[in-house]
Amino acid sequence: MPDVGPTAVLPRRPLTVGELLDSAVLLLRRHARVLLPAALVLAAAEQLLLHPLRVAAGAEPPGFAFQFERLGPYWVLLAVGAATEAVAVLLLGNPAARAAGAALLGRTARPGELLRPAGARPGATALFALGAGMGLFVLGLLGPAWVAGWALLGSVASALVVDRVAAHRVPLRSAALALRAGCRAAAIRLLGYLVWWILRVGLGLGVFYGLRALGLVDLTDPAWAVPVAGAIWAAVNTVAYPALACLDAVLHLEGRMRTEGLDIRLSRAPAGLPEPALLAADR
Repeated sequence: MPDVGPTAVLPRRPLTVGELLDSAVLLLRRHARVLLPAALVLAAAEQLLLHPLRVAAGAEPPGFAFQFERLGPYWVLLAVGAATEAVAVLLLGNPAARAAGAALLGRTARPGELLRPAGARPGATALFALGAGMGLFVLGLLGPAWVAGWALLGSVASALVVDRVAAHRVPLRSAALALRAGCRAAAIRLLGYLVWWILRVGLGLGVFYGLRALGLVDLTDPAWAVPVAGAIWAAVNTVAYPALACLDAVLHLEGRMRTEGLDIRLSRAPAGLPEPALLAADR
């Protein structure tokens, strides 16, 4: 049986909102060697993709703020940003979900285990990440509809690699888990995004203006300001994206304990049952 004290990454019981946020941070800390490098690659690629769109929208560093006369290009920029965030978090959600499943069973997954393709369903994960990105792009163009899309996607990676449900059932299962218990999981996912958005903005702007105050480089010059701002946002997102992925993973498993009795099922499982069978959802 795993430790269910305050140091447990994911105790076998329903958790409060604060405990969920703490569990996500603990999971990220324990698996930072895998999640942070992967997030850095995705965050850097995102900045390269967004750069020409920022130029077209006239968005200037460090905040790449809105300009009314270029509303159309800026709206597209926001929609693409929503899509790239969804893709990054879902891809990182694959190893995060496997790490959370191991934590629920009382052990720490090894780095090689999280990177091993066997059982990870990488092809399906990539296809769902692409689909989520396209969906969030369209919903981003529609404005507030993005909120609903983001709220319903949190369990996609976990449904694939922990629940082991058939691919065609994954979207409906993710949405169903998000909407249970009065949309609790959906609301917590949005809360987690808001918390990390505030942290990202604060850190991103704070580091940029701090560097400008030091005067080490002339950050009033776009030749310096653009790459420095891009590097800062990539660094901030390198932490934020896996943190959101870890929140999705622990929220998924906690939701199953809260609404499906997963904790009771694990306590009554016969000895020697393989881990995938322990955590797989009933089919």
